[in-house]
Amino acid sequence: MIQLYFVLAFLFLGLSVGSLLERLHYRRIRRRELGFATQPVVTFGMFPADKTIVHAELALGSVVISVDYFKRFAASLKKLFGGEIHSYSSLLDRARREALLRLKESCADADLILNLRFETSTISNGNNSNIGSVEVLAFATAVWYQTCDQRPEVLAG
Repeated sequence: MIQLYFVLAFLFLGLSVGSLLERLHYRRIRRRELGFATQPVVTFGMFPADKTIVHAELALGSVVISVDYFKRFAASLKKLFGGEIHSYSSLLDRARREALLRLKESCADADLILNLRFETSTISNGNNSNIGSVEVLAFATAVWYQTCDQRPEVLAG
């Protein structure tokens, strides 16, 4: 009977600490997102016609986030009944948002970020192919430009 109490106590401890850490991470993400709210990121490769590209480079942002034991336990219970595994949904949401923030931080002074893409992969912990962690890679093209009216008149005759 005492062993059952230990198991329940560790599950409660895992839930409490995991939830606290997740809330703190979301709070940091929201605070950092406010700093980049005006930097445009688009998923297509079209460029404004009235702009001239001065510089372009590949921008990357990558993150690996691990699953806590309570989420792993809850997911294994959910696998018995089927349906969406909400504990992993928040994990992937945090990972995507963090990867995008790291991408924006790598080119913070870019005028535009074009053609944004995400790649995800799972890192198994070796036990029945359960997810140990998830890696998200965000990549795009960072562009610095000048408007046409700022361009020097080279063809003026």
